[in-house]
Amino acid sequence: MSKTVLGFVGLGNMGAPMASRLIDAGYELVIYDRSEAALQALVAKGARAAASPAAVASEAETVLISLPTPDVVKLVCTGADGLSSGTKIRRIVDLSTTGPQAEADVATRLQGTDIKLIDCPVSGGVAGASKGSLALMASGDRDAFDLLVPVLENLGKVFYVGAEPGMAQTMKLINNICSAAALAITSEAMVLGAKAGLEAETMIDVLNAGSGRNSASVDKIPRFVLPRTFDFGFAVGLSAKDIRLCVEEGERLGVPMMVASAVRQLFSITRSEFGHDADMTAVIRTVEQWAGAEVKGKDAKA
Repeated sequence: MSKTVLGFVGLGNMGAPMASRLIDAGYELVIYDRSEAALQALVAKGARAAASPAAVASEAETVLISLPTPDVVKLVCTGADGLSSGTKIRRIVDLSTTGPQAEADVATRLQGTDIKLIDCPVSGGVAGASKGSLALMASGDRDAFDLLVPVLENLGKVFYVGAEPGMAQTMKLINNICSAAALAITSEAMVLGAKAGLEAETMIDVLNAGSGRNSASVDKIPRFVLPRTFDFGFAVGLSAKDIRLCVEEGERLGVPMMVASAVRQLFSITRSEFGHDADMTAVIRTVEQWAGAEVKGKDAKA
C-alpha cells in the first residue's frame, strides 16, 4: 500500500501513540476523537481533524479505530454519522477489544456495503503502542488484510488468525485472560511473601530465575508495583471488561472458566474499590488491604 491517506478514530491511551507512529511513518492521517485535546496533540504533528467518523470515512479508504467498549465500536462503525456513512471508506481496521460476538455483529451490520471489516485487536500496552512492538491479531477478508500489512507493521508484529471477524477477538481474549491471571496470582503470592517477611526484590529475582516467571513478575510487579507508582497504563475497568468478555465466550462455547471467573471477581472488586480508571496493577492493593501487608521495593515512593 502506498503512503496515502488513512483515517484514525479513537485517540486514547492506545490510539494516540499508534496514530502517532503512522504519522511518523509518512502516512497522511485524518483523525476524530471526542476529546479536543487529543485531536490537537496529533494535529500538531501534522494530522487533520475531522468533525465526525463519517467525515473521516469520506476522506480515507482505510480507517483504523481504537475504542473502549463494544457499544462504542458499533456506534462509530454503523451508527448515525458513523464510518459506514462515509463516501470513500472501503476498509475498517478495528484495533479495539470488543469480544467476538460484538465483532461479528459489526460485520453483519456492514453486509451489503463495500466495506471490509478487519478484526485486529492488539496486545502490548501503551509502551508497545509507543515503540511499535505490539502483537496484532487479525482476522477477516484475506485480500483486504494483505493490502493492510504494510500499514499494520508500523505498529508491531502481525498475525493472521482466520477469515471470520471475531476470530482475532477470541485470540485477544485468550491472551488477556492469561495476562490478567498471571497478575492476579503473582499479586497474591507477593503479598503472601511480604506478610511472611520476604523482601520484594528477592521474591522477584527468585520467581524470574525459576518456573514461576511470568509477565507480571518480569514487568508489571517490578516496574509499577514495587516503586508504588501503579502506572502501567491500562485501566482496571477496561481489564475487567476484557475478562468478562472472555468468561462469557467460554460460557457460550461450553468451556469451563473456573480460574478466569476467580480472576474476574478480583478485578471487579478492585474496580469497585479504586475506580474504573485505576491502573490494572492496583489489583495487588486489594489483596494488600485484605491481608494487612504491603509489597514495596527498597526505593519505593513514600
